[in-house]
Amino acid sequence: MKRTIPIALGMAIAAQCLILIGLYVEAQVPLWLGEPIRVKTVPVDPRSLFRGNYARLSYDFSTIAQSAFQEDQPLRQGEVVYVSLKKHPSGLYVFSSASLERPQRGIFLRGRVVGNRWGNTGDYRIKYGIEAYFAPREKALQLEDALRDGGVAELMVMSSGRAGLRKLAGDD
Repeated sequence: MKRTIPIALGMAIAAQCLILIGLYVEAQVPLWLGEPIRVKTVPVDPRSLFRGNYARLSYDFSTIAQSAFQEDQPLRQGEVVYVSLKKHPSGLYVFSSASLERPQRGIFLRGRVVGNRWGNTGDYRIKYGIEAYFAPREKALQLEDALRDGGVAELMVMSSGRAGLRKLAGDD
């Protein structure tokens, strides 16, 4: 009986460590295995007292009109959407189309509907997990100045649509 308690405690600690390692690996897989693309971005809020120095980023495809979806029903909050991107002659990827079904080919991002912009205007705000870029304080201040008029983000995109934010232009 007494011997089972330390074993159970050790297994519980090991399980928690494995969960943390799994979360870390899940977040890093797009950065290790994804295809690099470059997209235009604009910083929204450069710092947070609670989360440290980071840039909260917005993309042209962060807000999508309801008419871009071929659905008759309004989208629900938390619903998974796929946003296809196409390469612009400038070399940056831009919005091409949006769907609730996973595209069979091409570059696309997997995101979730987080709500309507400004109430019920018919536009949806979509989160992809690439909206925050953390940096040390001095570097965050430099990025704030460098990205004031917009910048370029380098994303790593998996074939599943999962993406990771690799770096921002000016963060060399």
